[in-house]
Order: sequence, then C-alpha cells, then structure tokens
Amino acid sequence: MLFINNISYSQDNIKSSENFNNNIKKSTRLSAILPGLGQINNKQYWKIPIIYGGYSVIGHYIKFNNNMYQEFRTALIHETDDNTSTINPFPNFSESGLERNMDFWRRNRDLLIIFSGVYYLLNIADAHIFAHLKDFNTNDNISLNIKPSIENLNNTKVIGLSLNINF
Repeated sequence: MLFINNISYSQDNIKSSENFNNNIKKSTRLSAILPGLGQINNKQYWKIPIIYGGYSVIGHYIKFNNNMYQEFRTALIHETDDNTSTINPFPNFSESGLERNMDFWRRNRDLLIIFSGVYYLLNIADAHIFAHLKDFNTNDNISLNIKPSIENLNNTKVIGLSLNINF
C-alpha cells in the first residue's frame, strides 16, 4: 500500500497578513470608486488605457444603438399616427419591419448597458486578483522532496512516501 503524506505549501518573505489584506481591500475599493484606481494602486499602469478604451467603445455603441432605436421608434410613430404631414423616413419598411428594427436596436442597446456593468465588475475583480498576486514570491526556489515515511493508521504502521512541495 502506498501512502502519500504531507503536501505542504509555503512562501517565504511575505508581508504580514493584516497589511497584505488591507492592500487587497484598498485596491478593490479604489477600483470600485473609480475604474482604474485599483490598477494604479497595484502599479499596473498599462491597464488604464485598456479599461478606459473599453468604456469608450462600449459607450460609443450604446449611443449608436440608442440613436438607431430612436430613429426607428420615430419612424414607427410617423407610420402609425394617421397624420399625412409626417413622413416615414424608411419607406421600404412596413409597420412590422419598423417594429422589428426598433426592438433589435433597443435590445442591442440594453445588452450593451448590461455588458458595461459586467465590464465594471471585471475591472474590480482584476484589481482584487492582482492585489493578491502582487506580493507573490516568483523566484526560482521551487523544490519537491520525496521521502519514505512510516505513519500510524488505526494502530497499524503504514509505509509510504511523503511529498513536500516548497515554493
């Protein structure tokens, strides 16, 4: 019978856990207050243009989809108002076609608004995760020690291997 014992993980030279946890909380809160501040606190300055570039693209497409929704909504109102002085700017679309297009652009706008909220949460998660990883020891001191071991299990001696992983 092979008995594997003691898989241990350790990391040398880490900061005190209280100071370490405060840094994580600080990065998370800063990123929640203003997207990108948590990344600045983590000294990941290169992520700031990515964050704000993403918000710019999402904002542009929300505005574009909203403008298209408003155009088709106005066209549908002009089509159904029985007023001869209002003209449908999309004469090739019937009433049902205008409704479908209006629903299409509204749905895309609403999905992008939801996506912007998800993007905001991903920004916070990124700051939180990299605050955890910022002080992680990444030196080349990784070792695996395999030793024979004898353990007592239910009043019987069991012979096996002990694996110790240190990094």
